[in-house]
Amino acid sequence: MNDSDEGVAGAAQSKRKDARRNKETLLDAAAAVFVTSGVEAPVRDIAAKAGVGLGTIYRHFPTRADLVIAVYRHQVDACAEAGPALLATSPTPHAALAQWVDLFVDFLVTKHGLAAALQTDNAGFETLHAYFLDRLLPVCTQLLDTAAASGEIRSDLTAYQLMRGVGNLCIGADSDSRYDARRLVELLVAGLRQPG
Repeated sequence: MNDSDEGVAGAAQSKRKDARRNKETLLDAAAAVFVTSGVEAPVRDIAAKAGVGLGTIYRHFPTRADLVIAVYRHQVDACAEAGPALLATSPTPHAALAQWVDLFVDFLVTKHGLAAALQTDNAGFETLHAYFLDRLLPVCTQLLDTAAASGEIRSDLTAYQLMRGVGNLCIGADSDSRYDARRLVELLVAGLRQPG
């Protein structure tokens, strides 16, 4: 490989990194808009939040379902990656668990409306649900096990039970302004603490 080949390879790699970063910015913007306005939010709102044109969104995601699926997978990945990072940086394992559950709630709020966006694609929805479980159950298990091993929380709750409970507490939160799912989830996580 000569110097000009290395320069071309480096430029191509840099371009791929920029494209990946731009796509992540777009997905973050879409997720933020979905949280405040639902998955049926106008694409122009997402484009404005991301600072891109409508064409850029449609080039990456030809249909709304494509965009919603991409946001869902992006958020699952971000939530999965956050677990170990929070364990490494939080003052206690319980604090890491609480922060992770808060991110999980953000994810669940965005997820509402996903089924409607994928109306006819049950196989696609099932594939996403399997991806969700494969990526997030091990992370939640690690957080729970670490907090239990430190003696901060009880050890008789599985990751699936916790995630299912949090999910159930989030149902309907978007349709009832008097219902504060975050507060109830906070009480659930506080209730995991060992007495003493």
